[in-house]
Amino acid sequence: MRDELTRARRETDRLFQVISPDALYKRPVSERHRLIFYLGHLDAFDWNLLARRASDHPAFHPEFDQLFERGIDPEPGKAPSDSAADWPGQQEIETYNARTRSWIDDHLNDIDPALLQMAIEHRLMHAETLAYLIHNLPLGDKLGPEPHADLRPQPFNSMTRIPAGLATLGKPAEGFGWDNEHLAHDIHVPGFAISRYKVTNGEYLEYVREGGAPSAFWTRQGESWMWRGMFGLLPLPLNWPVWVTWQQANAYAGWRGKALPSEAQWHRAADSAPLPENAADNFGFHHWDPVAVNTHNGVGPQQLIGNGWEWTRDLFAPFAGFRAHPFYPGYSSDFFDDKHYVLKGASPRTAEILTRPSFRNWFRPEYPYMFAGFRLVEDLA
Repeated sequence: MRDELTRARRETDRLFQVISPDALYKRPVSERHRLIFYLGHLDAFDWNLLARRASDHPAFHPEFDQLFERGIDPEPGKAPSDSAADWPGQQEIETYNARTRSWIDDHLNDIDPALLQMAIEHRLMHAETLAYLIHNLPLGDKLGPEPHADLRPQPFNSMTRIPAGLATLGKPAEGFGWDNEHLAHDIHVPGFAISRYKVTNGEYLEYVREGGAPSAFWTRQGESWMWRGMFGLLPLPLNWPVWVTWQQANAYAGWRGKALPSEAQWHRAADSAPLPENAADNFGFHHWDPVAVNTHNGVGPQQLIGNGWEWTRDLFAPFAGFRAHPFYPGYSSDFFDDKHYVLKGASPRTAEILTRPSFRNWFRPEYPYMFAGFRLVEDLA
């Protein structure tokens, strides 16, 4: 686990090397903190969890412990109004981080492995959060590889029949899992059909031409739509998945006379899908942007894990037997508010450890910034 923690730190540390120093105090997404918050948050979370709560160690910088303790998810129209001058200096934060890491490293053998796993996975979740925040910085504020245009046509997106059967949601109590993953239970799912691929930019473009709202990852250049990638603009790749809000995905599904899958339907489809390969299916930090939805030519639904999270039609809610974690009680329960929808799968910037089938993601339906697509379902007659 020491090695896992080291790798997780390395992954988040290198994200701050992508952006220019002048951009560290910018707020690329209005509903989130400035980037400087995340420089302190990752290590403050580890410190508050592992040193203060689990080990009852006294604080050495209580102001930072509180300032960087938790992110935000405000209601629409209630974005924060702080200024860059309200935040401490980068060097002071890095000194705080170094001290927290030193204490944790010296006490790893005394820390509950489940809590250490929580710290590791939390950090890796924020590796993805940081990636989509950085994605929204102006191109001049970051340095990375030039994207490569993919001008191949979109594939035909056929529907795959999934027979009726049981879907297992969640995980058993044994072993680490976040509180909303518990407890494992089976649901009977009637037969249905699901699109083989995530809905592509090419498919969604037809909807936009009929008046639908474009993806936040698209931008106009003259008469053409372009893909707004992490490190550059590309002619819109028609065979890449479209990344949209839940509202846009749901509206498109209705326009097509179909629906978004339920969480249980997604699990049924995943049970019939080929085993994912992290580079080809596009998760585990191998790519910054999507790849073609038809990278594989296998049978069954493709890329259910990777190439973009997938919206479901289900509101984020607890499973029977849910119990909030005593050291992080608000992780899930603060979002059981009928205002967040479940996503399944993974994106290019999702760590492999977070691709277990029981893992659940959630966002507000109007939130446009994360790497999330969708696929369609229809009932079998």
